[in-house]
Amino acid sequence: MAGLSKTFPGTRALQDFSIDLHPGRVHALVGQNGSGKSTFIKVLAGFHAPDPGAEATMHGAPLRLGDPAAAYAAGLRFVHQDLGLVMTENAMDNLALGVGYRTRGPAHISWRAQEESARSLLTSLGHEFDVTVPVERLSAVERTTLAIARAMQGWDERAGLLVLDEPTATMPARDVDRVHDLVRRVTELGSSVLYVSHHLQEVFDLAHRVTVLRDGREAATLDIAETTPDHVVELMTGGIWVAEAARERKPVDGDPVLEIRGLACDVLDALDLEVRPGEVVGVAGIDGSGRDEVAGGVFGSRTRRGTVRVAGVELAPDRPHEAVGLGVGLVPRDRHADGLVMEFSVLENLTLARLKDFFSGLVLRTSRERSDVEAWIDRLRIKGGRDTSVNALSGGNQQKVVIGKWLRLKPRVLLLEEPTQGVDIAAKEEVHVLIEEAAQSGAAVLVCSSDEAELVRLCSRVLVLSQGRVVADLAGAEIREEAIIKPSLGIPTARDRAKETIG
Repeated sequence: MAGLSKTFPGTRALQDFSIDLHPGRVHALVGQNGSGKSTFIKVLAGFHAPDPGAEATMHGAPLRLGDPAAAYAAGLRFVHQDLGLVMTENAMDNLALGVGYRTRGPAHISWRAQEESARSLLTSLGHEFDVTVPVERLSAVERTTLAIARAMQGWDERAGLLVLDEPTATMPARDVDRVHDLVRRVTELGSSVLYVSHHLQEVFDLAHRVTVLRDGREAATLDIAETTPDHVVELMTGGIWVAEAARERKPVDGDPVLEIRGLACDVLDALDLEVRPGEVVGVAGIDGSGRDEVAGGVFGSRTRRGTVRVAGVELAPDRPHEAVGLGVGLVPRDRHADGLVMEFSVLENLTLARLKDFFSGLVLRTSRERSDVEAWIDRLRIKGGRDTSVNALSGGNQQKVVIGKWLRLKPRVLLLEEPTQGVDIAAKEEVHVLIEEAAQSGAAVLVCSSDEAELVRLCSRVLVLSQGRVVADLAGAEIREEAIIKPSLGIPTARDRAKETIG
């Protein structure tokens, strides 16, 4: 691939990017969020058409970019980060998509042959599970295995390219080796593997070469044997660390309002945490670290084990309504799917969490509701009227509605997942101010974010997760971007090395 650029309205995601992939080799592609990795893969798969001027060949033959059929015919196979599975269908149906079913005669599916074929394929990859149940009931590793199996069926492993985009992101560490064994088997047969991962330890265990993307450009391509994880991180970030530490905040006194003991979900493993009124605590980590399971596990929107107490009262798992009753609010990562009713107005979304404030007997006092909402629109600086559909709002204003829905209830605990994802710079600062005001009003605030600068800006304490466990616990002046990023990637900081030397 040479001279690849891709421009979206207002954004150049890739600029003059080039890469060479070789038979029998694992080539890693790394970079921070927004560096262009996913855009490159979507161009390679034909989902996006590149800007004019890009050239690509496969085994010396021209490869037509922006054409999914051409990519498939050339031997390119993909397992995307979201896996691309139909969650309501079973493994047999997902494997049949694109290649067809085993048939008995011209008009009948042979379900027995289809099931035997599916089981045989999955067994060859080291996994056995029920191929007749909906995919939504499978574990993370089973879903990933299914996606890899679907990509490989009917594929000439001796001549193709297998692209794996974060294949182990949601897997427990014990299952990662199975994927690595599969990758090695593919390369031993002569194919190339492009392996995209945030886990630098995986990259150094598995890959032969690594290309670093930064701001849509190639920062470097290096042989793994001739570089180090520290060097790769410097290339990913430009070697520039924001020096700002968390601003000095007065110690928070009093008993914890949120107490977490042994919290465990799919990847998250036995998290212990306390948050006091007025305190802002952050949870950091790359995708798949367990970071994105913490808030949902506490709130009850995600199945969990362990104990959660709010103001001394134990909160049963899988009971979001009980969490709300105890004063817990959740600002979810996906505001469209989980935080808003997109067809409803600003007024309806702001008051939906608790309508009883506006009832007198069995009568809804709409004038009281409108008056309250008008005040909140002013306080939140929402650019839109109370009757405006949230569909018509910008991302930043939609996020203010989600946060305002909970601030209106004066929460004891405010849980936030990626609170400024998809908002502009001005709205980001306004959201940060709202979070700080919630803490100042006495809420215990937990921020789960992949934005290190955001955690530095907001938090007086940050826990860094990797593979489900806490690998760093930072407070005060310790909270710096470098101190968050390196442990999340499995790289010791200079301070860690100094401690080891002293020890």
